Amino acid sequence: MAGAPVESFEINSDEVDGDKSFLGGGPPGKAPMNRDALACALLASTTSVLLGYDIGVMSGAVVFIKENLRITSTQVEILVGILNVCSLIGSLASGKTSDYIGRRYTIVLAATLFLVGALLMSLAPSYPFLVAGRVIAGIGVGYSLMIAPVYTAELSPTTRRGFLTSLPEFFIVFGILLGYISNYAFSGLPVHMNWRLMLGLAAIPSIFIGFGVIAMPESPRWLVMNGRNDEARRVLIKVSDTKEEAEFRLFEITKAASDLQSKQTNWRGGQGVWKELFLRPSKPVRRMLVAAIGINFFMQASGNDAVIYYCPEVFKDAGIGSKKKLFGINVVMGLSKTAFVLLSAFFLDRFGRRPLLLLGSAGMTLSLAVLAMGSKSLEHSISNNNSKPVWAIAVSIVAVCAFVSFFSIGLGPITWVYSSEIFPMRLRAQGSGLAISVNRLVSGVVSMTFLTIAKKITFGGTFFLLAGIMTVGTVFFYLVMPETKGLALEEIESLFEDKHTSRSGGDVGRETKTEAGPD
Repeated sequence: MAGAPVESFEINSDEVDGDKSFLGGGPPGKAPMNRDALACALLASTTSVLLGYDIGVMSGAVVFIKENLRITSTQVEILVGILNVCSLIGSLASGKTSDYIGRRYTIVLAATLFLVGALLMSLAPSYPFLVAGRVIAGIGVGYSLMIAPVYTAELSPTTRRGFLTSLPEFFIVFGILLGYISNYAFSGLPVHMNWRLMLGLAAIPSIFIGFGVIAMPESPRWLVMNGRNDEARRVLIKVSDTKEEAEFRLFEITKAASDLQSKQTNWRGGQGVWKELFLRPSKPVRRMLVAAIGINFFMQASGNDAVIYYCPEVFKDAGIGSKKKLFGINVVMGLSKTAFVLLSAFFLDRFGRRPLLLLGSAGMTLSLAVLAMGSKSLEHSISNNNSKPVWAIAVSIVAVCAFVSFFSIGLGPITWVYSSEIFPMRLRAQGSGLAISVNRLVSGVVSMTFLTIAKKITFGGTFFLLAGIMTVGTVFFYLVMPETKGLALEEIESLFEDKHTSRSGGDVGRETKTEAGPD
């Protein structure tokens, strides 16, 4: 289907070259937050609560499901991991879907799928029905993980894009915390009832999201790509601080869309994107793919989701037997994650992506190494029939909390930020969807093999393995990931061109910004 012609739009960019005040310049911490942009980002990011709640609630619900339905450890791994594997389907399909029907209606689709899955899980009479519910919910999760950061990035002003596009991670963490609280609140009910209530409550945010999206505008970049410039202008006026800023942003978007239309005719609905990504990728596109897929791979290869899903098993192995105490520790861990992801979100636009990413990754590596040593000490005590040392239990608990906190500072929020902003407009939805599909595939594989690997090489050995993976990941981030702070989405593509390949630090962003003109 051929795309609608992009309307011409003229603005004298020389007039604004010397005056960037209307673009929200100045220190990010002092720039005013546009309330409409914040409201849209919050509503879109609320879809991420669905994944977070599932991660948190399943860590406890699976304990009761195993007891109630009498399933094996292998069936538990399948049950936990199948949602992540199936979210791969949603992530791969989300790019094409959102290019065709729009970002807003893709959010509605994600919420609807998760609603159906949550109801099926809570009412499941048997294990196969429970798995079927998780398959449907997983597809919805895949859609939501791609569309929330992409929609937010396309709507956000440059100076606040880091904060706003990191909100999905905050809602994931908030959902995890809600799941932990649900575990704690319902753990005292009969075993045939408690896990059903835990899983069924996920339907509530799905309904809220579905109706909330009605009040949200469509992405201005998607509107321009479909020849609806007047609607895009109205949206940009709402989400920008001044009319001048909105007009300049529209100029940048229409210029990029016009350049795209001059190169190809079948670009509406994302046609031809897969060929450009795989069959004939330019050097910049290959570098974008390596960066986006790499950060999504290491996000899940770190074992974060698996550690959260199986935290009760880890702490039980450490010597904590009471279910109430196990779920209570989970709540503390959830509070820690929430606090640190908020801290990261507020400083992303001040300090940049790279410093927080490298700090978080290095901290995760150290935490995993300490956790491995604590676990090994506990395993040594058990093998010698000695009592478990209290210090080793305490160190293991602190190390797990430190691990998830460092994840919330770096990889957690920044993966979504990078995934949504480093691709150019024509590739953004499907490129981001591809990267996030790798995220979900790795998450599913790790979740479905974590207990099996731990039985083979012990928890201590598994954490040493994860520490090694994160060491490689930290080096990868240092060498490959550029700084994108302060750049308009239309400028970021230049970071991956030949003249920048030898440098990946913050100076690259500043140099590109100077060459490309105002944000």
